[in-house]
Amino acid sequence: MAPRKSQPRSSRPASPPPQGWSGSPVPRRPATKGPAIGRWLGVGVLLTAIASLAAVGGALLAVSLSATPLQQQQLSSEDAGVFSQDAPMLTGGALRLPRLTRPVNILVLGVKVLTSDLSEVPPELQDLGYHALVNSFDGLSDSMLLLRFNPQTGQLVVLSLPRDTRTYVRGRLTKLNEANRDGGPALAAESVSDLLGGVAIDRYVRINVQGVEKLIDALGGVTVNVPQDMRYQDDSQHLYINLKAGEQTLDGNKALQFLRFRYDAYGDIGRIQRQQMFLRALSEQVLNPATIARLPKILSVIQSNVDTNLSVEELLALAGYGAQTDRANVQLLMLPGNFSRPQDFALSYWLPDYGDIDTMVNQYFGLGTQQANTRSNPSHIRIAIQDSTNDTLAIQSLTQALRESGYTNIYVDRSLPTPLPVSRIVAQQGDVANAEMMHRFLGIGEVRVESTGVLDSDITIQLGQDWVNSHRKAL
Repeated sequence: MAPRKSQPRSSRPASPPPQGWSGSPVPRRPATKGPAIGRWLGVGVLLTAIASLAAVGGALLAVSLSATPLQQQQLSSEDAGVFSQDAPMLTGGALRLPRLTRPVNILVLGVKVLTSDLSEVPPELQDLGYHALVNSFDGLSDSMLLLRFNPQTGQLVVLSLPRDTRTYVRGRLTKLNEANRDGGPALAAESVSDLLGGVAIDRYVRINVQGVEKLIDALGGVTVNVPQDMRYQDDSQHLYINLKAGEQTLDGNKALQFLRFRYDAYGDIGRIQRQQMFLRALSEQVLNPATIARLPKILSVIQSNVDTNLSVEELLALAGYGAQTDRANVQLLMLPGNFSRPQDFALSYWLPDYGDIDTMVNQYFGLGTQQANTRSNPSHIRIAIQDSTNDTLAIQSLTQALRESGYTNIYVDRSLPTPLPVSRIVAQQGDVANAEMMHRFLGIGEVRVESTGVLDSDITIQLGQDWVNSHRKAL
């Protein structure tokens, strides 16, 4: 397989070539020369909402959507050819909802466009005195996500792609979020495919920031635990964020504040972690028959604020799959990498770790079942502990138990603000095999494949009350 066009690679060895949905190796796409032709959580909201509707009223949804095309902007034949369309992905008949027949990869782009980004501002948005949001899909992708619906494994894989990822876009090293602005969804798909070593992308979905707010309101809000006080003010955009820490129900406006906040030590990476928390909370709340009463409003939002080359039947199949996917099989990943250093670049970047990317792609975007990623030496596994119990003895007993079993690369990170009844063993880098092994060893908690733990850990143990109870029984 050809290397990624002179991009600096990690010193770690690369994994075997990743496989496309058909099982054949997919070559890395060469850089596009010349004219070739977010928000991710918003589309997670979209698919979750439609999943609930598909579960209770799929036929009605199909009839309602069929009158309005889902694709807001038509692709040229060249751009349409970027997306895999060679093999059928659906089965089903007139009296049955369509179902997926193979793994499908969907690129999600959340777009934020301001009046200051436009060469011509609509009259109604002129002379406002600030940079207003515009209902458009043609700007920088504020957030990016690659979804893999895999009926062979029963998994729904969600890979977050930091917008500041340094990669090639049309042969130029820059930030990944520029691809949509420079060449629309086709160039974004090409750039993401190359970054991931040739993963085939079947379809795209784009949603703008205004659509996210409207979707949350259409769904009746979402209850989430805000991990910290969030305050930020930008008069130039009329962006005002003011949220208190703690569990609360967020309407569309407050949800958008939560999702847009990135003004802490981790910047956009911290925002991605909170977006994953939000998506978990939303998926657990929205799947109920009462959502059917909100169907007209949800349909209106979809038709006005979403651009996708998915057909209605394909969207229904994805939604139906999502509705039937067990929470344990929803795996939230983040592109492996590291923050750039201020002395190395004038701008801030997320620098991809290509060795770890190849491993993750081979494991989660390869053919068929997930491959084990176990390390033979426990001392090589980086373990972070986040305590929610406020019990010093519990931390000491956990650390001692881990060390006695050969896990020596351990450190205690900041405590969690909210007590957890059940501990979480977070496979931060997607290493589910070692996380499950630790779960069996400790005998408590639940395994979560997501990126909400400590960034530079392999496994983060978020310690809950179940460990305290188990420790007391042992005494």
